[in-house]
Amino acid sequence: MVDLWPLIGVVIITAGLAFKLNTLLVILTAGVVTGLVAHIPLFEILSILGESFTKNRYMSLFILILPMIGILERYGLRQRAETLIGSMKSASVSRVLLTYLALRKLTNGMGLHLGGHPSMIRPLIAPMAEAAAEKQVGQLTDNQSQRIRCLSAVSENFGNFFSQLLFIGAGGLLLIKGVMEDNGIEVELDQMYLWALPTAIASFAVFAVCCKLEDMRLARHLSTKSVLLKEQDNA
Repeated sequence: MVDLWPLIGVVIITAGLAFKLNTLLVILTAGVVTGLVAHIPLFEILSILGESFTKNRYMSLFILILPMIGILERYGLRQRAETLIGSMKSASVSRVLLTYLALRKLTNGMGLHLGGHPSMIRPLIAPMAEAAAEKQVGQLTDNQSQRIRCLSAVSENFGNFFSQLLFIGAGGLLLIKGVMEDNGIEVELDQMYLWALPTAIASFAVFAVCCKLEDMRLARHLSTKSVLLKEQDNA
């Protein structure tokens, strides 16, 4: 007969989330209880939990980033970013986002992790892009604001996803190299990363077109707004 007691952890997690209890505490409790029911010694359970925490330590850094960004926003990070853009005469949505995208690709090529939606896009890049748009056309509509925020998020996706293999020691390249060699195909890392360049360049070009189209939409909006104001003055 199959012993179903080790599945009690699923029940504990489901119940804990249903009652909106502390998520981390619920998961830890489910893990310990499951281990005890499965007759695993307590010391070994703690060792498994510690090993899992060590392997996924970057997740803890992600969790720590969120309250830090919240505090910075509370004390005016967004306002400082908007003020900075407002002081630049030639700032535009496309220039802000393309500059960030180029920087993201460059740092990816050097194996550096700079950026991310919670640490860069939400608190800095999106407000800067919105401020550039407001400098161009004035008060934005909700639809315009949401579209610019979406485009800001896309800049991070294009910068990370389409450029992560530019670094010769990237995990993705090592995985591809291992799979190909297991199938009898000899490849060299110093050649493989070069094949990521066309994708990185093409993604930059595609995003540049998207940014240019957004600038054109804003320009049309400004033109229409000016015509309406003139008609109202004439009336």
